[in-house]
Amino acid sequence: MVSNLNQQAWVIEHDGSLALRVYLQPKASRDQILGLHDGALKIAITAPPVDGKANAHLIKYLSKQLSIAKSKISISSGELNRHKRLHISPGYTLPQQWLALEINTKE
Repeated sequence: MVSNLNQQAWVIEHDGSLALRVYLQPKASRDQILGLHDGALKIAITAPPVDGKANAHLIKYLSKQLSIAKSKISISSGELNRHKRLHISPGYTLPQQWLALEINTKE
């Protein structure tokens, strides 16, 4: 695992799996990682927050970004909220540029 993982409040490693705190911005103009917001990884996605479309799109987007199967990512809490906790199965690491993100105080 990456050495500065323990310094990040938005990601927790436990028994090889990862728990991510995510702040989701649905209906954005494009899919992108925006930085850190309120102690969570802020992610913008194009899908609307209707009928689980935003959650499904978030998992699809993250699976592409991390090059892992969609089945290895799940939402453990916050399905109906912008603040979410995601679980990533053991054996995967986060990109170094994600771990180097600075806190963004803008919305």
